[in-house]
Amino acid sequence: MTTERTEAALRVDPSTTSGEREALEQWLDFHRATLARKCEGLDDAQLRTLSAPPSDLNLMGLVRHMAEVERGWFRRVLAGEDVGWIYSTDEDRDGDIHVTDEDTYDEAHATWQAEIARARTLAATRGLDDLGVGEHRSGRTFNLRWIYLHMIEEYARHNGHADLLRERVDGATGD
Repeated sequence: MTTERTEAALRVDPSTTSGEREALEQWLDFHRATLARKCEGLDDAQLRTLSAPPSDLNLMGLVRHMAEVERGWFRRVLAGEDVGWIYSTDEDRDGDIHVTDEDTYDEAHATWQAEIARARTLAATRGLDDLGVGEHRSGRTFNLRWIYLHMIEEYARHNGHADLLRERVDGATGD
């Protein structure tokens, strides 16, 4: 069964005249919507299609990965929330990418959207120069501006992967 998803239709080109914070938030939302667009119109089996062995990359796994990334940077690092990983474990640190036949896009998408909503809520109460209060494995401290820039980079890189994955699945190209 193919499920149409509508959030990609809501993708808005970032303004060319906005201030710094607005620009950062617009570009992050643009890239979030781009990943959703790459998944639109595909069924779960297609979303689980691997890129090219030995790589384990697949579109559903990228969505799950980005849910983990949103959680890690906004909830754990920025806000200091004591939350575990969603899909990854000590035994399988790439558990977000390693999907099974039982995993569904509806679950992955809902989890990803919930993490995005929480990230927006947490970021809204802070300034760009505000430092995260949580621990990062590097031991370094990050401000919200750096987190936004890193998230844009993370999505942009994985959206490049998503372009290739989508083309492999059904030949669709474009942004």
